[in-house]
Amino acid sequence: MRIELLHIDDCPDTAKALDQAVAALAALGHDDVPVHLRHIKSSADTAGTGFAGSPTITLDGADIFPDGAPSSDLACRIYPTSGGHAGVPTVDQVMEALTNHGL
Repeated sequence: MRIELLHIDDCPDTAKALDQAVAALAALGHDDVPVHLRHIKSSADTAGTGFAGSPTITLDGADIFPDGAPSSDLACRIYPTSGGHAGVPTVDQVMEALTNHGL
């Protein structure tokens, strides 16, 4: 199992997304699973990654939020949350998405 956080330069939500993913893994009893940061530097870097904007969280190469359309644009991503649109999903959303993907 490999969890990656795909991000672009200067993404203002990278650190918070990493915190959310780590917190979700801990809450699910998988605090031993590392979250690998993957820097997307060019459109070519998005090929085969599941990248749908920064930040994108993947599990074994698949975006855990499949509503996001794969993109080669180096742009920010928006997530629908209960509090409105945000640059990162909530911890509960990450937990649910990881569970839905077999974690």
